[in-house]
Amino acid sequence: MFDAALRPLIDPPLNRAARWLTALGLSANAITVAGFVIGAGAVMAVAAGLPLLGLALLVANRIADGLDGAVARQRGPTDLGGYLDIVFDFLVYSGLVFAFAVDDPNRAMAAAFLIFSFVGTGATFLAYAVFAAKRGRTTARQGAKSIYYLGGLTEGTETFAVLVLMCLWPAGFTILAWLFAALAWLTVLGRVAAAWRDLRDSG
Repeated sequence: MFDAALRPLIDPPLNRAARWLTALGLSANAITVAGFVIGAGAVMAVAAGLPLLGLALLVANRIADGLDGAVARQRGPTDLGGYLDIVFDFLVYSGLVFAFAVDDPNRAMAAAFLIFSFVGTGATFLAYAVFAAKRGRTTARQGAKSIYYLGGLTEGTETFAVLVLMCLWPAGFTILAWLFAALAWLTVLGRVAAAWRDLRDSG
């Protein structure tokens, strides 16, 4: 919901950093992979009962996620880069939720439902992108992207925010997970409605 609104704020510093990283010869894919490794470290930290360390690593992961896109805009985007970016994002987000359940099995039901909601938001997001590409549709709503980004109530900013809250308040994980999952299902319904509206013709 807030992703597009935040772009004018975060893009300028990311673009400045990207020019420096590009001058050093770093590729967007290298930053994407490094960010994923950091994100995997966040998952392991949370699973080990170290949520504040997990939070620090998650923040670093999100910075890398912003930088890889900025570098890609400098050097030219690639299909592989876009693929790795979205896959690694989903793995880190769902991995962190799973990690909270590993740390405390009493959280398992809420974690399972939240991951279930991630499947819904991910499927409706990616499936729409497939057919948008088939029809030649593009959008600059969230800047230049490798695939069509269909918005919703729960996007990257909101997911990051709730994961931060979970790391700061592990005791509230169950409440936060149920609430955010409910919002995610509203996103699913909104995206299905958008697909029904935009794709129901035979074109």
